[in-house]
Amino acid sequence: MKVDRQQFLEQGYLILRDVIPPAKLEELRTSYEVLVERQKVVWARDRAPGDPPGGVWETAPQPRLGLHNSPELIDDKTAIAVEFCLHENTLGVSEQLIGRPGASVNEMMMMCNPVRDRGPAEWHRDIHPIDTAPLAGYVGDFLDNGPRQVQWNIPMYDDSVLWVMPGSHCRLNTDEENAQLLANPRGPLRGAVTAELGAGDGVVYASPMILHWASNYSSKLRRTIHVTYGIHSIYDDLSYTEHLSEPAQATFQRWAERSASVRDVTESVLRAAIERDAQGFRDNLEQLRPGASERGKMLFTVFLAKAACHIYYHKHPELDDIPEDLRRRGSGPHATTLNWGPEFADRFSRDEADALWQRFKPLDDRLQADEVHFSPGFQSGPMHYYFNEMPAGYGTEDFIASWS
Repeated sequence: MKVDRQQFLEQGYLILRDVIPPAKLEELRTSYEVLVERQKVVWARDRAPGDPPGGVWETAPQPRLGLHNSPELIDDKTAIAVEFCLHENTLGVSEQLIGRPGASVNEMMMMCNPVRDRGPAEWHRDIHPIDTAPLAGYVGDFLDNGPRQVQWNIPMYDDSVLWVMPGSHCRLNTDEENAQLLANPRGPLRGAVTAELGAGDGVVYASPMILHWASNYSSKLRRTIHVTYGIHSIYDDLSYTEHLSEPAQATFQRWAERSASVRDVTESVLRAAIERDAQGFRDNLEQLRPGASERGKMLFTVFLAKAACHIYYHKHPELDDIPEDLRRRGSGPHATTLNWGPEFADRFSRDEADALWQRFKPLDDRLQADEVHFSPGFQSGPMHYYFNEMPAGYGTEDFIASWS
């Protein structure tokens, strides 16, 4: 399937027809329904005290199956659900849009309807600056270097839930959008487009920047594949791949090896900071985002600051004065922002974590305002961290110079 990459770069999304080949639609529906029934059993078993018998299936406004972190759900009956994520219409198109071969699956999910009508969600970008970066950092990297990640909604039944704001992936919110979102974050925005998708169609969009909206979580049957592709991924448990074809197994193994290599490079760039090795930092940063502009390198430097913060607080569980913003950070892992989780943090000693945070804390301070503030259209509430702006007049060389 050939696509118009330039249109994607300008608009931030594409609507494509018959992403699921018609001959495969019923087979995929059957496979995913088996997955739903298996996941229902898990949700019922793991329900929280006071939850209804079905657990998440009954409480969530949008129940989601996560195939990438539920390998026990996959067998010969359901392997097609994973194999489809390697299809030329999904992986192949994603590689075209990212502009480089080797894009890999980050997440494999399916979104379902709730058991009762839940209405609209809020408009948002998939950014929470507590543990990611300000929007302007993503925008600058995208404009200079192209997309690092794309995300899909591919319904197996007609679906018009998703709305997108064309071009919003390349800019901050307008004043008009902010006014509308502050007045009502769950209503239509002027200029937005409904992704009208028939069964088997797909919408692929620039993640995480584009402003988008789930317009109505109703009880109407919904089985929509939600899959993300990027240049960095995490593969810790590949046990489910034994049920896949040999070419698919080889692909996942290749991705796992590359993921391990990127973790090693991440460790090397952080150790270069600890050792005040400026050239080592530059060289390893180049490996993480090859050929990137200064804005791209600065975005990744912010990601490394977040990783350093995770490592520091992981090594200091006794601290009781952690700012609330930091308490709300996830522990990971989250490959697209180079947060590889607690196991990765344990590569560093407590003293090394202290030295690492000493290098990165001045940058972290620049990413925060003195007062708690709020900007609409994000996955976060009020906080100190800036939602939109990167540190003014500050780049990677300034960061390196701060070590002395």
